[in-house]
Amino acid sequence: MREIVHLQFGQCGSKIGTEFWEGICKEHGIGTTGHYEGDNDHQLERINTYFDNVQGSKYVPRAVLVDMDADEMNFLKSNPIGQVMRAENLVFCGQKTGNNWAKGFYTDGAVTMEAVLKAVRKEVESCDFAQGFQIMHSLGGGTGSGMGCLMLQKLKDEYPGKIFTTYTVFPSQTSSYSVNEPYNVLLSMPHLIENSTETFCIDNEALFNTCMRLTGNSTI
Repeated sequence: MREIVHLQFGQCGSKIGTEFWEGICKEHGIGTTGHYEGDNDHQLERINTYFDNVQGSKYVPRAVLVDMDADEMNFLKSNPIGQVMRAENLVFCGQKTGNNWAKGFYTDGAVTMEAVLKAVRKEVESCDFAQGFQIMHSLGGGTGSGMGCLMLQKLKDEYPGKIFTTYTVFPSQTSSYSVNEPYNVLLSMPHLIENSTETFCIDNEALFNTCMRLTGNSTI
């Protein structure tokens, strides 16, 4: 079996990662307790790609969730999807990056990196044959950009030959939340180009417009 280890960084990574896991759990018939609740055996096909089967009947996502914001981490822990995750794989860094790429890459993020790598190594060890990693993050904030790029670099060094896929949300030019966003993008791009196997570039403004069109809600 070829497994994929999932990582998500920062608030944006948390939000899209939660949606991703809700979809995957529904597809495979996994309930909020981690047990199979489906009605079709086909739902169990390839389930080990994203889930580790523990205790015979419980399925745990092969995922590591990282954030430096206490509120966001509390959201993850209280969310039904957070209940399915391994508690030790919810890594809280304790210091906000203040939308600063350097804090995520060089200082606060670097201090926490060993704890993140420890969780990743355990996930890889539980795999029969880990095919690669997928990272969900944005380039607007400091955690997703700085720490996400640092993680990608560390993974490339430790697991050469694996596939490294990133789902990267780019900040909007018209609805920027921080003056640092352009610099975060500029500093992140060389790392994505050098270390990722493939990067799916997602335009935040396009996502916003799509959500508005589909829901009619301008406060998303």
